[in-house]
Amino acid sequence: MTTTNIWQKFKALIPEGSRTIVTITANNGNGTSQVQLRDGSVVTVKGESVQVGQKAFIQSGEIKGTAPELAQYEVEV
Repeated sequence: MTTTNIWQKFKALIPEGSRTIVTITANNGNGTSQVQLRDGSVVTVKGESVQVGQKAFIQSGEIKGTAPELAQYEVEV
């Protein structure tokens, strides 16, 4: 008899790892890019599909696509 674990089915719908928005600072020419995080730190990730100066989504150390340029607001509560 097979049982269905609803929690496992639900987890399968959610992608693994967090998605982060970064700014591309350089395409290295070897399949990697330099990106700047919001806190100012710079890291190297896989992929060169987004041009320098644009925002991108990264997940698990890899560029997943271009992120929209949206206004950023900081609110103190």
